[in-house]
Amino acid sequence: MRLLIINGVNINMLGIREKAIYGNKSYEDLCNYIRDVASKEKVKLNIFCSNYEGEIVEKIQDALGEYDGIIINPGAYAHYSIAILDALRSVNLPSIEVHLTDVTKREKYRQVLLTSDACFLTIMGKGFSGYKEAILEMKKKLGE
Repeated sequence: MRLLIINGVNINMLGIREKAIYGNKSYEDLCNYIRDVASKEKVKLNIFCSNYEGEIVEKIQDALGEYDGIIINPGAYAHYSIAILDALRSVNLPSIEVHLTDVTKREKYRQVLLTSDACFLTIMGKGFSGYKEAILEMKKKLGE
C-alpha cells in the first residue's frame, strides 16, 4: 500500500506558531512520527507539504495511478478551498482528512470543512496520533 500524505498551509510552522494550540513539537517531529508509524505498519508513503493551493491540487492530481490513498491535512484550506475539494473528487482515491485540533471547538469560520466532503473519514483533535489513526483506517479501507 502506497499513501500520499499532504500537509497544507502553515503546517510547516508547527512548534513555532500558536504553541498553546498546536504544541511545541515541530513539523520535522510530525514527519518523523508519521514515518515511524508507516514503517511499523509496513506502509510506503510520501509526505508532501505546501503553503500553495495550486501545488496541493497538482500533487493530488499526480497521485492518480501512483498511490492507493491520500491522507490530507489541508490546514486553513479545509475551510474554503473548492479547488482542493474538486481535485480530491477528480482522482477518486480513498481520502482521509486529518486536523491536529478539534475544529468544532474553535472559531466559527474553522468549523466548516469543505474538503472533508471528498473524504470517507475526518479525524480531528488527536494531535499527531490522528495521522496514525488515519493510516490504520486507510489500511482497513484498502483491505490491507
